[in-house]
Amino acid sequence: MDRGTEVGAAPSHGAGNGAVEHAAAGRVPLAVVVVDRDGLVSHWSSGARRLFGAPKEEALGRHAVDLLPVSGALPDDADAAPFGAYATYDGLGPGLESSLGGRLSYPAAGRARLTTTGPGRTDVLWWAYPLVGPGRERLLVLAADAAAMRHEDDDASFERIAPGFALHTDFPGSEELARRLPEILPSMSVGESARIVSQVLELGYPVMEFSQNDRVPVTPDWGVPRRAERKARRERAARVAAPGGPVPQDLPEDEGEDLEYVAVRERLEFLNEVSGRIGTSLDLSQTILEVSRAVVPRFTDVAGTYLREQVVAGEGFPEGAPDTTTLWHRVALEHTDEPGRWDDVVPVGEAMPFPAHTPFFQCMTTGEPVLVPRISERMGHMIAAQFEKRDIRPLITNRSMLVVPLKARNVVLGFMILLRHPERVEFNDMDRVTGAELAARAGLVLDNARMYTYQESVAETLQDSMLPTIAPRMAGCDIATRYLPGTLLGRVGGDWFDSVKLPGSRTALVVGDVMGHGLNSAAMMGQLRTAVQTMAALDLPPAQLLRNLDDLAQRLGDNYLATCLYAVYDPIAGMLHLANAGHIPPVLVRAGDGRSELLDLPTGAPIGVGGVPFEAVRVRVEPGDRLVMCTDGLVEVRGEDIGVGLATLCESAAHPAASMVHACDTIIRALNTRGGRKDDVALLMARLNGIESEDVAAWRLTLDPVEVGRARAVVREQLHVWGLSALADNAELMVGELVTNAVRHAHSRRIELRLVRGDTLLCEVDDDDHTLPMLVSAGPGDEFGRGLRLVSALSREWGASRTGAGKTVWFELTLPRS
Repeated sequence: MDRGTEVGAAPSHGAGNGAVEHAAAGRVPLAVVVVDRDGLVSHWSSGARRLFGAPKEEALGRHAVDLLPVSGALPDDADAAPFGAYATYDGLGPGLESSLGGRLSYPAAGRARLTTTGPGRTDVLWWAYPLVGPGRERLLVLAADAAAMRHEDDDASFERIAPGFALHTDFPGSEELARRLPEILPSMSVGESARIVSQVLELGYPVMEFSQNDRVPVTPDWGVPRRAERKARRERAARVAAPGGPVPQDLPEDEGEDLEYVAVRERLEFLNEVSGRIGTSLDLSQTILEVSRAVVPRFTDVAGTYLREQVVAGEGFPEGAPDTTTLWHRVALEHTDEPGRWDDVVPVGEAMPFPAHTPFFQCMTTGEPVLVPRISERMGHMIAAQFEKRDIRPLITNRSMLVVPLKARNVVLGFMILLRHPERVEFNDMDRVTGAELAARAGLVLDNARMYTYQESVAETLQDSMLPTIAPRMAGCDIATRYLPGTLLGRVGGDWFDSVKLPGSRTALVVGDVMGHGLNSAAMMGQLRTAVQTMAALDLPPAQLLRNLDDLAQRLGDNYLATCLYAVYDPIAGMLHLANAGHIPPVLVRAGDGRSELLDLPTGAPIGVGGVPFEAVRVRVEPGDRLVMCTDGLVEVRGEDIGVGLATLCESAAHPAASMVHACDTIIRALNTRGGRKDDVALLMARLNGIESEDVAAWRLTLDPVEVGRARAVVREQLHVWGLSALADNAELMVGELVTNAVRHAHSRRIELRLVRGDTLLCEVDDDDHTLPMLVSAGPGDEFGRGLRLVSALSREWGASRTGAGKTVWFELTLPRS
């Protein structure tokens, strides 16, 4: 039996009822019929039984055209029709017969005549909603007896007629259909779809709703009278039918029905109001406060919100239902009691489990609301037992309590404890249903915020893991960096910086920005950064590196673009070699006069555009000059010309600072306090100290094995000159191994040996063979394979990289403490 239709019914006026009785406004029974893709009836409400005469047992599984005997013909006496002229709404198509026959693919409404005989049943008003989703259901039909709306007062005001739905329509498959309804009702906005979902399938009682304002997607312009007497009764009923208000029992039958209707409608309005007040933010904390404040004091006097520990921590859930070991965090408490009364006894932030005998445990394990009309002394003592040294009984005893679950996708995220003052009317079954609906909506909003927070956490973790930890000192330069996340939710982005050690004591400096935000942009950033590191290790020239990076981006897909600025600093030559792919230019601050300038570079196209050449330029620098590279999030503000930000960048970069860290802070303060920044920011500053010529020693060797001994000798002598004799033995031994390999494998070019004294002692051996050496296992009888193992064991760090002419093999030794 369809409870909703029975509750929403007016006095019956079906066959056999000689006189037509007038229904109270808004209380006309409504038939609900669902037709599947074979044209068979899959749902037949009690209202359909009364209107069309067939019981549910006979209707289910039969062809709808046999059960809905209607015709689009006008009554013979059109002038006498109570609604005057009519037509299919907005010319949307033929009548209900076409809808039943599958020839209608859009919402429609109209008026039709019953072709079966029977006193008091002549015309019906109908609405048809095609269901075009993947399920079996094809058509949702709503119908009402037009005779119930006949009026006697010619001067009465007229309103629109719309289907309205109160609490609980129950039929098989309703939950599945409810989930799909916003997607499958054609020609409907999201708001309209959500309203139909909540009214038709979640709230339920199918009745007629007379209103000048509320409309469903298809509403015919039939007028209906609202008599002054009925209007007065409804106004009286509205004054007492708010959520939580008493419903008088000593009213006439028809006025009692009006009270019931208005009470239902008040709750619908309350739920719609609450829905509009929650979910304005994807911030989990803000959402929790919105949910708590939405129900106090209109629905309850106290609202305590508890969430699972994993929700608060932004983690996933273990499988299975909660148990007595599950920790629940009290995340919000709203009440109308005097300030501070609850704070010490049940402070926000406390975490606790709940015993199995409590109503809270019952709610969180069953996922259903728990209603306690009055908390007795015994139950109050039982609940208070879990609060150590705190007597909660005065706060809860003799109050009415409703515990509602906060759940989404069949997972209980938490629950709300709602309490009413003893002098207020107790929670009842209608409040239970209202509370359950409220909690269901709140649970979805909380889950959206939780999932968004979780995704943001994953994206930030991914991004943080991909941003490198850059050494503050490289060969001939000091480096400082800053990263600032976006100031809006969802602004995890693809900005990055990096530095890569290159042969010849050079350093590659990189800043890039993947366009867009979110997890995908952060992942793309990681791919590009790895690619830049790999190609930099191959010692590719800057323009060629960007060309290869652009080709890689094309292979990864056409959904992403990125800008990139790549610079190579040679501290021995005092030279910067730069190439730009659509990035904002760097700033160079001259050490001599403190002047700053934007370097004039060929801009180039962003990485991912494809087919665009890149150009590189060389800029001479002096020791102490500073290079500032950043992403556009630092200088670009909505509504402001980017030139203003670049000018501020130049000015702030030139400001004297005690250290590189302070210099970065100065830039951030100057640009980040302007307001309006939303994007993330990557900032890299390098002080180009250079390497003095007296700290570099170089020799050219021939491809003669005798050069191995010469190399050992010159290294020992140079280290003695530099005061590094303590390193001579190990350095001499390792240089001998590298020169031996070079003599053995080089072709026609001379071998170059170079020592560089900086923060470490760097030794490099260049030859024209492109094959990189590898560590191999060497047995006792093997002639080769021990040299690199010796270098690896004695050096602070070693490596090999290809160059344009061959390769460089190098090692570093830590300088002795002075």
